[in-house]
Amino acid sequence: MNLSDEARVVTRSRILAALGLGAAAVVVAGCGGTGPPVGAGSGGPGVGGYNFSRLTCSAPGSLPGRTVTVMLADAGMMSMMNGPAPMGARMLLRAVPATVPAGQVSFVAENVGWRTHELVVLPLQPGYAAGRRVSGSDGKVDESGSLGEASASCAAGAGDGLASGTVGWISVTLPPGRYELVCNQPNHYIDGMRQELDVTSG
Repeated sequence: MNLSDEARVVTRSRILAALGLGAAAVVVAGCGGTGPPVGAGSGGPGVGGYNFSRLTCSAPGSLPGRTVTVMLADAGMMSMMNGPAPMGARMLLRAVPATVPAGQVSFVAENVGWRTHELVVLPLQPGYAAGRRVSGSDGKVDESGSLGEASASCAAGAGDGLASGTVGWISVTLPPGRYELVCNQPNHYIDGMRQELDVTSG
């Protein structure tokens, strides 16, 4: 399933609506182009406290299987902040759709935050809920069993992390089951960057 620019804007509008942000944010989070952040909200630059600057790159127009768009964001932080995020920082990871049929799935991760982010796809064991993983002393969760990672700026696969305003993508084959999408930069998981993805049998 291939997402056109128009479909990407619609997908972003659904994510923004889920966050309680208005339609004005959709224009700011539109595809392509560069430029300074637009708008301001409580807690920091951007819309509703998030930095919805225009993305500097985009995923290929045609990716295999179903496409899941994942928005990675942080709020109330300035672009000059360095080092690990503090625990309790306002961060989010939102995936649309949150349920897909089994088979090939392409994840398009869009970093509209100030900090470097990433997307890691982890299986959820039966009886475990998303958000219950325990972070180690490095602020990260165990990635054992990872099915893939989108952390290369403006490219596919793993890298050094998605810089602010960049997009990364990965295509994987998922059997039916429950998965957890996470950002595993230090303290980002505990600060809210995780979401369950359900994969159905048909």
